[in-house]
Amino acid sequence: MALYITDECINCDVCEPECPNDAIFEGEEIYEIKHQQCTECVGHFDEPQCVEVCPVDCILVDPSHTETNQQLENKYAGLMEKKS
Repeated sequence: MALYITDECINCDVCEPECPNDAIFEGEEIYEIKHQQCTECVGHFDEPQCVEVCPVDCILVDPSHTETNQQLENKYAGLMEKKS
């Protein structure tokens, strides 16, 4: 499952540098997450790092982009392959 940032985001900028997949970016009003790059940190960490550092708990599981752990692992492998 990819994550998404709710409109409760305060634009504090702590989540963007924590994302190992560069999936978080500054949108027009709030930070946003590119679901095609979000692996919930599978392959990098045990927990999503953006969720860990968010001071207002506005990063949630995106119900419109549900993925199994295996799909997240496959996405991670594909992203790493593109980087090399």
